[in-house]
Amino acid sequence: MVQAGQNADARETALRSGLEAFSRDAFGEPPDILWVVVPEKSGFTEAKPSKTSFVVFQANKKLAQEQRVDLLKGICEFWKAETDCTLDDIVAVISDPAEG
Repeated sequence: MVQAGQNADARETALRSGLEAFSRDAFGEPPDILWVVVPEKSGFTEAKPSKTSFVVFQANKKLAQEQRVDLLKGICEFWKAETDCTLDDIVAVISDPAEG
């Protein structure tokens, strides 16, 4: 989920490609990407238009916390390099698979 008009929105092709490579390396399979662009002035952080991106993965296996932390660091470093954003502009999540 990215904010319209931000670098992440403009870099969609490169970001999709990088997320696919990340998923293949981390989980051995391509991700199902749902790219959501939040319209300008629809998202706010600290009462200002937001620049935050949400990058969410659901792992295909349970992860040890140390492994999850390493993967989250990798996502954040990739996102910062591609979008020129700060760490404060990224919400990264890797959840374990749903049980059931």
